Amino acid sequence: MHANYHKYLLNFKRPSGTSRGVLTTKETWFLVISSEGKTGIGECGILRSLSVDDRPGYEEKLKWVCNNITLGPKLLWEELLEFPSIQFGVEMAFKSLASQNPFILFPSEFTNGQKAIPINGLVWMGEKSFMKQQIVEKIQHGFSCIKLKIGAIDFKAELDLLDYIRTEFSSEDIEIRVDANGAFPVEEALNKLKRLCEFDIHSIEQPIKQGQFEKMAELCRESPIPIALDEELIGITSVTKKEELLQIIKPQYVIFKPSLIGGFRGTQEWLDIAKKLKIGWWVTSALESNVGLNTIAQWTFTKESPMPQGLGTGGLYTNNFDSPLQVKNGSIQYDPKINWDFDL
Repeated sequence: MHANYHKYLLNFKRPSGTSRGVLTTKETWFLVISSEGKTGIGECGILRSLSVDDRPGYEEKLKWVCNNITLGPKLLWEELLEFPSIQFGVEMAFKSLASQNPFILFPSEFTNGQKAIPINGLVWMGEKSFMKQQIVEKIQHGFSCIKLKIGAIDFKAELDLLDYIRTEFSSEDIEIRVDANGAFPVEEALNKLKRLCEFDIHSIEQPIKQGQFEKMAELCRESPIPIALDEELIGITSVTKKEELLQIIKPQYVIFKPSLIGGFRGTQEWLDIAKKLKIGWWVTSALESNVGLNTIAQWTFTKESPMPQGLGTGGLYTNNFDSPLQVKNGSIQYDPKINWDFDL
């Protein structure tokens, strides 16, 4: 068995804004395993400034994985607790190696092209006119659930955008999710949530910065809008700590980004706890290429969530890999008649 890795820089079609800044490129790494004439591909989707493994020594750890690839996925995963995106890549690469088709890791009615996964339409931060343009396009493309990134432009302008949507579409027609990425100051958060509530918001992701457990728990108790934890889950690897966090905060929802929380094994631990505590959930990609997005979508389909998922990021880049993944009518679909064009 042999392994190597390749760095790949994804270029955004248009600079994409979040409350943490504007993204123009996205760095990712591909782990390639070869054995007995077969190849497995895994994507280590690091997200700078957000991934807990955005730290010195990342490439050295990839080299270590390649040099110790014969340890296998379980032992490697356990040695990589501080590098969740590499955990994800390792799991994916071994699953790919073991599959008949290296791009079909979880065969299902999704990969057969028989069923699709409903997704939210993502509206990026920017000038009010740009955000409005995105909203119109998402609705025209059949999305019934829209997710708006908020917290970077003037709050009144964001409220105006929500008012625009609700003037045109009721909550029965369009579900609105908002994502603050921790942008609200603690002392202003509840008041802002009350303002947002006027527009029949489905949920808000991470209204305040992660790590403020008691404050977040208080918000979850008092907020008129259901709160979804996102960044809050990053960096917590112990099952005991995971359960403790959800029991303390008691969010209405949790959002899983597998490459940020320990791959599928780490995500499944969170999922099992959420189900036990009757907390709702959905899965979101973390700006991976179509290679990583493909695997996340396939795994998500097997979990049978009826909620719209956050898997519509494949069209953001100028140099993504052509794939069978298609976004149509507010859903992500896999067209088995379309071939992959993956070339590093």
